[in-house]
Amino acid sequence: MIKLFSLKQQKKDGTDVGEKSGSQKKASAAQLRIQKDINELNLPKTCQVDFPDPDDLLNFKLNICPDEGFYRGGRFVFSFKVKVILMTHLKLNVKQWFIIQILIWKEIEDWKPVLTVNSIVYGLQYLFLEPNPEDPLNKEAAEVLQNNRRLFEQNVTKSMRGGYIGSVYFDRCLK
Repeated sequence: MIKLFSLKQQKKDGTDVGEKSGSQKKASAAQLRIQKDINELNLPKTCQVDFPDPDDLLNFKLNICPDEGFYRGGRFVFSFKVKVILMTHLKLNVKQWFIIQILIWKEIEDWKPVLTVNSIVYGLQYLFLEPNPEDPLNKEAAEVLQNNRRLFEQNVTKSMRGGYIGSVYFDRCLK
């Protein structure tokens, strides 16, 4: 497990949050914000965060393994890259078609500083439990969900096993 230091502990110890040792530069706004968000992270049991490089908190992976709903039994991996665009802004790289409809950030302009990594994790998890056919990226899938939930569930199960649904290929994501 990665040991994450807390901002409070550093302040108590008298070290500067942005400095590691004498010659290293001060932390950016993005680094400070992501450190705060990670310290406050409260993951549900179906989610796990992985930091491939423990020294780079601006790039990490989120694994979601739903234990109920259409997507139960699946393992979905999201890559997070924290960038600064006028203000700290988290950008998500998402490969699964049914998740890109994230209501939290339809466009960059919709992002607000009150959104934390924690709120994004819970937002993603909620989309697995309650897919939203009202605001889809994949209009055909949304139509199937609205008109034939049984067929939608069969399509989800088939896609999680890997293979084609119509002309779209899905990687296996069952754990």
